[in-house]
Amino acid sequence: MKGLPTVDAPPAEQQAESRALAERIRSEIQDRGGWISFERYMHLALYTPVLGYYAGRRQIFGAGGDYVTAPGLGSLFAACVAGQVAEVLTALEMPPAVREEDAPREIVEFGAGGGDLAAMLLLELDRLGVLPDRYSILETGAALRARQQERIAALPGPIAGRVRWLREMPDRVCGVILANEVLDAMPFHRFRVQPDSRVSALGVKAAGDGFCWDPGRALPEAANLAGALGLPPGYESEWSRQVPAWVRTAAERLEAGVLLLVDYGYDRRTYYHADRSMGTMRCHYRHLAHDDPFLWPGLQDITAHVDFSGVWEAARAAGLTLFGYADQARFLVGAGFADIYAGRHREAGAGSQEAMALAAEARRLTMPGEMGEQFKCIALGRNLGGLSAFADGDQSHRLAA
Repeated sequence: MKGLPTVDAPPAEQQAESRALAERIRSEIQDRGGWISFERYMHLALYTPVLGYYAGRRQIFGAGGDYVTAPGLGSLFAACVAGQVAEVLTALEMPPAVREEDAPREIVEFGAGGGDLAAMLLLELDRLGVLPDRYSILETGAALRARQQERIAALPGPIAGRVRWLREMPDRVCGVILANEVLDAMPFHRFRVQPDSRVSALGVKAAGDGFCWDPGRALPEAANLAGALGLPPGYESEWSRQVPAWVRTAAERLEAGVLLLVDYGYDRRTYYHADRSMGTMRCHYRHLAHDDPFLWPGLQDITAHVDFSGVWEAARAAGLTLFGYADQARFLVGAGFADIYAGRHREAGAGSQEAMALAAEARRLTMPGEMGEQFKCIALGRNLGGLSAFADGDQSHRLAA
């Protein structure tokens, strides 16, 4: 277990907000008989209106926040994704694509963060001459939605006018459903295999002014998983109910097009490897990673890696076809990363500050020790052909559970 290194305490105002959220969580624990699931605790810590991590006003992305996403590094990631999105939007205009005439070609982005990916995608698609009819952003947090709206408002009017904000998934989508670093933040259960091989949920109870783990209640779904994989006594990990449920819903709404998901994760066998006996849960606070989810509720992110085998199973059950699965480096290379980087490096000029920043961005996106290997990309579709990014380097065979 990796604890948190010594850091300065949050400002007094943030401490007060965290204590208020903690009191709200303790009240719910008391109302529920002294115990809640970790899934419920995580939901309250991240998504409680005003006080939750993703609902508050504090900066969470970028150098001044807690972590950096691929779009926050620069425009290379967005340029590669834009090329794949353009393939989908173009294909939807041509037979044999199945799309009703009145259905707009649409991009639906979940959890758009600060709006960087949306803005850069739209600018690149405009340059390619393949703008969507509509760009819908699903964002439940008021503060994040305001930041996104400010970012989009800076775009040229004809582009910004295509963007709308929704609170629920559209009934049908013809185009691309996109989620970058969204699945990892969906609340999950924690479990432990007991000495007698029973599988217990690691729940949460109050402990003084804070919280602590409390095992004991059964978690049948995790027990089935542990039994199938032969997980030994003492093994701890995560099991997600919400990720496959979300994937099924997204798949059912996708009338024609692609569901493109990017996140850190593994295939199931790698996820639940014997050496990963404490799971993958991580918390992020001021660019420091640790494993104490009870520290300053509402002021830190809580995540876990994604079981991409489970993602594929849920999508397949909803009728989608697997177009490809690969680590981020392979996906980006297949999407034309080398040519995009070379062109922008030439424009920047060798030895310039811009060129050096571009090189640093490229390394972060593609190197094995960085995002290149840790992050995975999966594309699932309906009524459409595949994506060129997976023509070489596809690793779909790894998803077999």
